Parts: sequence; structure tokens; C-alpha cells
Amino acid sequence: MKKDQFYLPEGVIYLDGNSLGPMPKAASSRVNKTVEDEWGEMLIKGWNDAGWMKQPSILGDKIGKLLGCAAGSTVLGDTLSVKVYQALAAALAMRPDRKIVLSDSGNFPSDLYIADGLLRTLKSGLELRVVAPEDVYDNITEDVAVVMLTQVDYRTGRMHDMNALTKATHDVGAVSIWDLAHSAGAVPVDMAASNAEFAVGCTYKYLNGGPGAPAFIYIRPDIADSVEPSLAGWLGHAQPFAFDLDYRPAPGIERMRVGTPPILQLAALETALAIWDGVSMDDVRAKSIALSELFIEGVEATCPQLKLISPRDSSQRGSQISFAFEHGYPAMQALIAAGVIGDFRAPDTMRFGFTPLYLDENDVKRAVEILADIMKNDTWKQPRFQKKGDVT
Repeated sequence: MKKDQFYLPEGVIYLDGNSLGPMPKAASSRVNKTVEDEWGEMLIKGWNDAGWMKQPSILGDKIGKLLGCAAGSTVLGDTLSVKVYQALAAALAMRPDRKIVLSDSGNFPSDLYIADGLLRTLKSGLELRVVAPEDVYDNITEDVAVVMLTQVDYRTGRMHDMNALTKATHDVGAVSIWDLAHSAGAVPVDMAASNAEFAVGCTYKYLNGGPGAPAFIYIRPDIADSVEPSLAGWLGHAQPFAFDLDYRPAPGIERMRVGTPPILQLAALETALAIWDGVSMDDVRAKSIALSELFIEGVEATCPQLKLISPRDSSQRGSQISFAFEHGYPAMQALIAAGVIGDFRAPDTMRFGFTPLYLDENDVKRAVEILADIMKNDTWKQPRFQKKGDVT
């Protein structure tokens, strides 16, 4: 759909956009412009003259548009872990008489680490309750303060029904938080229709913002002015340049800003988000499903050693396909060495992301051929593929 707008090394089939999206071709010149023409020439004047200070809100709205968020309800900044902390702390303050944060074992571990650390800091008898994904519904009970879930499971691609689970959460008077790290730019999302109070996500996966690109946070507009920001950062102050000693939260979503915006990363992200202009998420979803089905069919026909662990029903999964294989790590390293880049997640999962902005049917067919050859010839058994790197 937009393949010519991305830098993709020759001879590489990239099936890892669910972990780190490729670089937009316009990113290097845009970042260079920011470095030389803005930072270099304007120096500190860039905050006003180049509009640096407004970028987290401007680009936040661009992301919000992809996620069905009302204008002015999404802002960028900091890391996803920080945004999870902010959303969970604010949600707990909304239900001070309840003690349970409910999540599931398919959630990304970092979200659970953040939740556990926050609850231990707050004490007060708070408990993180982690259940199997299929048991979430039955555990949404009236003692739950917050239901915190990732819509698309990072390992298997299994996808929760956001609207149904949010309704169940609200039916018992609890608050809903959704992590959209594997949803934004991958599947259609309508935050307004879901009625969830909070959403968070990163921009370096399907949104192609680059390594270290900032995270986003969404607050439902009707509660945004009453949310209590636990991280009362300078840039979330109502008047940061009044330099008041007492904190007064900015109106709406702006109160969820914390630290200085990462201007160079925002410049790269700006070019990535521009690629989405005129793109329909419904079209992206339809193409993603078609590519994924083609991949599943090919792998199952040629690689009997691999077992599909993603939901077979395309409506129940995001934009990735995962196969289990006892020797998944060396098999993935052999595949990467052959020019097909996916990734591995312990203990045995080989992951493949399907991103129609820069993938087509020929890419998928060729990837299947290369994987089949590796499995047929046991190429993965070579010693060079056994050593694990710092990142898998």
C-alpha cells in the first residue's frame, strides 16, 4: 500500500513490524532538518519558533484519529511504562474503596511489573490479580477497582473483545485501561465506542516511529478534567512557565504530560504518521488478514514441525502470527540469516508480524519458501544459530 515510502534493505523480508517498524524514507531528512535548521540555527528558540512544545499534542491527535479518539484526548511523551503507571494510578484514585487490579497472564510483563511496583508502593491492601485470558470475564467482580488489559497478546496475537470487556468492567463499577501497543496501526480501534476511561500505547511498532519513540496516553474526554495525575510533572502544570511552587494540573489530557518532549524522536514520528494520511484502517485490517491466512496456509503445508498457537479465527487475533517450535530460537536465527526477519519469545514462540503498508503476497510466499527450506534441511542446527543475543 505504501511500500515505496519505507526504507527496506534489499533482499530482506521484514516480518517484525510488531516489534519495531521500519524507517520511513522521509525520517532521516526530517530529523536532519530538526537537528541542523531548528536545534542548530534556532537553539532554544526552537521551542516557540519550530513549535516543539506543541508537538506532543499535535501528533497525539494524529494517533488518536487512528484509534477513534476525540480530538484533544490523546497526548505523547515518555515511555509506555510511564504511561501505564500514570493511567493505573489515576484509575485507582477513582475507586479508593476497592483493592483489586485485574489483569491477565497474556499481558505484557512490563505492565504487570509496573502494576506490582505501584501497588507495593501504595500498600493499603491493594492486590494485583492475574488470571488466564479466558478467565477475565468471570473475574470481573464488584471488588475490582481496575481492569487493565492489553488488547492483543504480544506472544500469540490473541485479541480481547474490547467493547464487551469494557462493558463488563463498567457493569460492576470498575475502571478500564487498555494497552494498545499491538493494536495501534494494526487493527481498527474505536476508543469512543468502547467507552473505556484510559488507553496507552507505543509508537515504534506498527506506527513506525523508530527505536525509543514516545508513548501515548488517552483519557475519555468527560473525565479528563477530574483525573488526578500521580506524576505531577512540570509540563503537566496549568502554567509551567509561571514557575509556581504548587502544582495545578493543566486542563484535560495535557495534565498527563510529564517530562521534556523528545524532539528528535517526534520529528521521526511525524514522518511516520504522515504515511497514514488517507489510509483506511479497515483496508489495512482486510489486507493483514489476507496476508496472515496466506502465511498460515503455507507454513502448515510445508513445516509440520511448527504448531500454530495464534487463534485460527482471524477475528480473534491481531496482526501477527505465532508458531511454537521447541527449537524456535535457533530456527528464527537461521531465518533471519536468510533474509526473513521475525523474532522469538521464550520459551518456544516464533513471531511474525503482518504490516500491509510495506508487505505484499510475494513477500509472504517467499518467506514461507525460505522457512520451509530451513526446516527441511535442519539449517537451524548449525552452531552459529545457537548463541542467544541480548535481544531475541
